[in-house]
Amino acid sequence: MDAPVVEQPTIVTERFALRPVRPSDLGRIEMYAADKRVAMSTSRIPHPLPPGVIDAFIERAMKPEREEDVWVMDGGAPDGTEVMGVISLTHLDRNQSEVGYWVAPPFWNTHLASDAVTALVAANPLDNDTMFASVFHDNPASAKVLTNAGFQYLGDAEIFSLARDAAVPTWTYSLRLKT
Repeated sequence: MDAPVVEQPTIVTERFALRPVRPSDLGRIEMYAADKRVAMSTSRIPHPLPPGVIDAFIERAMKPEREEDVWVMDGGAPDGTEVMGVISLTHLDRNQSEVGYWVAPPFWNTHLASDAVTALVAANPLDNDTMFASVFHDNPASAKVLTNAGFQYLGDAEIFSLARDAAVPTWTYSLRLKT
């Protein structure tokens, strides 16, 4: 049996909206994802950024049968033109998801990541029982984002980073949403 298609809601906060990614986001996402500092903080963004990577990312994110729901952190006017970052939920088995996010450098140190993760957790758009997340050891600010949103430390692991071309030590966290 095929998995049901989940419509992605827009999650509105006082500061920004988390809205589904769209083709018009290509230029901004590509500009920020090409920044070495952003790529190095993720596992899946290569550096240097090859042509077509973000096109393919947006195409996958917009498919009805997707394995990852992607939202843009949009702080723009009602027309939704200011991409400040990206947050996603990768579908796992047993009604679980993995949270991933990055914030564009102009918005670092503004608590945007904390607010976005907190909003996504509160909305729980996939009606998950549990959410997981991992952050690199050299990114303690991201670990703080997760603990501020209620995630609990599970343990250490490693994830391969495309930008670093290496396995990178991580801290893994979980948040139980339902008992």
